[in-house]
Amino acid sequence: MNKAELIAMIAEKSGLTKKDAEMSLNAFIDVVTEELQDGGKIQLIGFGTFEVHDRKERMGHDPRTGNPIKIPASKSPVFKAGKALKDAVNSK
Repeated sequence: MNKAELIAMIAEKSGLTKKDAEMSLNAFIDVVTEELQDGGKIQLIGFGTFEVHDRKERMGHDPRTGNPIKIPASKSPVFKAGKALKDAVNSK
């Protein structure tokens, strides 16, 4: 499912217009992005949690040459599914 299909499904299930559903989805994405940029966490009980994990600097290797390279530290957005979502997916 792509973004346009998701917007259409949200509009159908909620009774919103596609334009309103798109605005709602974009607002949700913006809020999640801003909160994660600020180092926050968003927990939706039953659905899951959006948070940021810090990845430490580490050594890797260039697959073409085999030479060691330093991979810099970074932050990675993570979604952890909640129990209700896991149960729903596993029940089908």
